[in-house]
Amino acid sequence: MTANTIKTTHTRRNDLDWLRVFAVLLLIPFHAALTFVLDPNSIVYVKDTIDSLFLGRMAGFIHQFHMPLLFAISGASTYFALQVRSSGKYLLERVNRLLIPAIFTIVVLVPPMTYLTRLARGESVSFWRHFVEFFRLDPNELSGIYGTLTPAHVWFILFLALFSTIALPLFLLERKSRGSGFHEAVGRFFSRPFTLYLFILPLALAASVDLLGDKNPIYYFGTFCLGYFLMTDERLQQALDRAAWVSLILGIGCFVVRVLWHPQLAEWSPAWIGYGLMEQANRIFLLFGILGLGHKYIRKGGKVLAYLNKAAFPVYLLHLLVTTLVAFFVIRIETIVAVKYLLIITVSTLATFAVYEVLRRIPLFRFLLGMK
Repeated sequence: MTANTIKTTHTRRNDLDWLRVFAVLLLIPFHAALTFVLDPNSIVYVKDTIDSLFLGRMAGFIHQFHMPLLFAISGASTYFALQVRSSGKYLLERVNRLLIPAIFTIVVLVPPMTYLTRLARGESVSFWRHFVEFFRLDPNELSGIYGTLTPAHVWFILFLALFSTIALPLFLLERKSRGSGFHEAVGRFFSRPFTLYLFILPLALAASVDLLGDKNPIYYFGTFCLGYFLMTDERLQQALDRAAWVSLILGIGCFVVRVLWHPQLAEWSPAWIGYGLMEQANRIFLLFGILGLGHKYIRKGGKVLAYLNKAAFPVYLLHLLVTTLVAFFVIRIETIVAVKYLLIITVSTLATFAVYEVLRRIPLFRFLLGMK
């Protein structure tokens, strides 16, 4: 085992904890924004009749880095978990802390959410009838907006459970190879300036596969593994840190270009491929920038982080039902979008944490929501 690996393994990464908390809390303003985005591809379970260009752009920017950040942090967390757990204990933990909470959320928390969708459309249906109909699977409609079965936001948790299992042999092989010449050569190569940007190419190729739209499992599996890989050698984190501001500026620049420029390009032409690469580079630049800046400037732990770190996973599971319920009533208020948006965020955040505070004191719900 190299000295680089030893140092990384035994250091508590408060920056990753803060970034995880940030990403989870960002879900409430993100989903609240989609309430005012009428694009049918922007899935949220209650929508206003007003289409806000500003909130649409804001949600679009958050979307560029949000899920890649969560998957990358999950991959990084897997690296640290496997330093102190056997593979068997790790897999058992994935069942207890991912699969069981996912099933609970889909069965108990998601049906009321999609019921509100039907009520918002003016349908007259009882909740119990909806609850029975919810468990009908329509392979062509997995969003659940028409009342059929959907994982809703839990798709992320299901993907994590799957990725953890599939990638485990690969991660164990990496752990076994530490200290070898190959491991050292890989770390040395990717620690060179901007070589980490090479990961844009395979991730862009994965994103080009037409599979589940913006929930492409191949792409996110790659992002999950990338998060793990970045923890395997301290020099990789140092490379992220050195290029952090460059990565962030490039990411913002690519996003601005995409917002302002919508060329009509022939499919698979060089220009079309280049534009597609820029789209995917946008996401990785932002990811690398956030990870690098987080590591450089966020070091402090403390009681607030300890509390939020414990709350993050239950809040992830609970937030969308609460936000949907709050938005269902707020959109009926006669006022400007800005007031409605801020009201949804404020009430949803307070209500989500209030529900969390109640449920975390009940042992059964601690188990069902994946709390230790």
